[in-house]
Amino acid sequence: MTENRLDRETSPYLLQHKNNPVHWWAWGPEALAESKSSGKPILLSVGYAACHWCHVMAHESFEDDETAAVMNELFVNIKVDREERPNIDAIYMGALHSLGEQGGWPLTMFLDSEARPVWGGTYFPKQSRFGRPAFVDVLRKVARIFREEPDKVSETGRLLIESLQSTATVSSQPEIDDRMISDLTEKMVRAVDPVSGGFKGAPKFPQWSFFWLLWRGGVRYDQKPARAAVLTTLVNICQGGIYDHLGGGFARYSVDERWLVPHFEKMLYDNALLIDLLTEVFRETASPLFEARVAETIEWIEREMIADGGGFAASLDADSEGVEGKFYVWSLDEILGVLGAEDGRFFADVYDVTPNGNWEGQTILNRLSNLELGFNENEQRLAKLRHRLLDVRSKRVRPGWDDKVLADWNGLMIAALVRAATIFGHPEWLDLAKRAFEFVLKRMTVNDRLLHSFRDGRAKAPATANDYANMIWGALRLHEATTTRITLSRP
Repeated sequence: MTENRLDRETSPYLLQHKNNPVHWWAWGPEALAESKSSGKPILLSVGYAACHWCHVMAHESFEDDETAAVMNELFVNIKVDREERPNIDAIYMGALHSLGEQGGWPLTMFLDSEARPVWGGTYFPKQSRFGRPAFVDVLRKVARIFREEPDKVSETGRLLIESLQSTATVSSQPEIDDRMISDLTEKMVRAVDPVSGGFKGAPKFPQWSFFWLLWRGGVRYDQKPARAAVLTTLVNICQGGIYDHLGGGFARYSVDERWLVPHFEKMLYDNALLIDLLTEVFRETASPLFEARVAETIEWIEREMIADGGGFAASLDADSEGVEGKFYVWSLDEILGVLGAEDGRFFADVYDVTPNGNWEGQTILNRLSNLELGFNENEQRLAKLRHRLLDVRSKRVRPGWDDKVLADWNGLMIAALVRAATIFGHPEWLDLAKRAFEFVLKRMTVNDRLLHSFRDGRAKAPATANDYANMIWGALRLHEATTTRITLSRP
């Protein structure tokens, strides 16, 4: 009898599913051969360890014996960690977009025995809700179509493959010059929320590449609205609930338009890119807020995100004890109990802590009501109070930690740390970057070929273009910082 094979894997996400009653396969030739020999289509489920809705679907369906029985009867079921195999995820996420569906994780795709995509979606609930059909109903209907309408399935797969191939075709590009970039910078400002920054509406993602280009364009062409849009965005991100005011580090995105309520997972790459952008903007502004957030975030990286051997771990989960955000939120009574009445009230006034809370009866710490830093004396007092609360929080049940080391994400963090070390004058941050770089070179390179992922003593999955590009970026910055004598005066 076919069994769940995920206990043979190293990915924390795959290992989360090793005890499911679903007969999961990892991606590979054996799983594809099983589909061909059994005549069953493939159900491909893609997610990652810190994904909240991946956990929801797992608890509702993949841990349910009845649902698993239907999956096992009708499909060859394959689990993929999208961080471990970004190339696989990119193909099938592209197919989902070609179907006119909104992307996201968990990604649920149905494939034929040649691994060609036919149809899919993201999260499917166990019972019909949110305007989505029940997962078991979807399974049975899709299996019936595969069984009774093979010509239709084959044609759909062919059209999707053609669509993916056409989008991958390089088309002619316009000539990029100063005038084009200047005009683009001016137009980009219109997409930015003038009050809270970020793109207008919700949810809000930091969108590093957009705001990096907007900032560089604003500086190069002296466009004050562009610079102001970036500053508004970064100040709100740094003072909002998307930032962990006790432990440092930024959550992946905010579900609301004010940057108040985060999707609580913390990803290495988001923090690397925000460190880099904040450092770049600090060079022009000398903002003490940006300097503080960079230092606090790197302190979090050093404290909580270094895997065995010196590489940087991938992520921290959104959930602890099965509850989203439980590790991070507070009540007023808890604050007063830890800090006492006087200090507690002072802290609560600054960080929006109220009896009724600001999110589901609890409080997400934030400083959105007053975006400016206070007097130095008050900030020093707040720092001591945050340290006391952090010490108490450290005794809570922690979110899951995905300690796999990814070459592309490590390249981003190495590059960010080197630039921050140079600009802010912290040679110890350069040491962190060097150690991670050496880890990737020694433990994730086989026969002069880079591998993408490392965990539990094993490097696996071939490197992608992103791995090489980001590690080259980190290498170039390390080379500049360690071989060139650079004298910098702080702004």
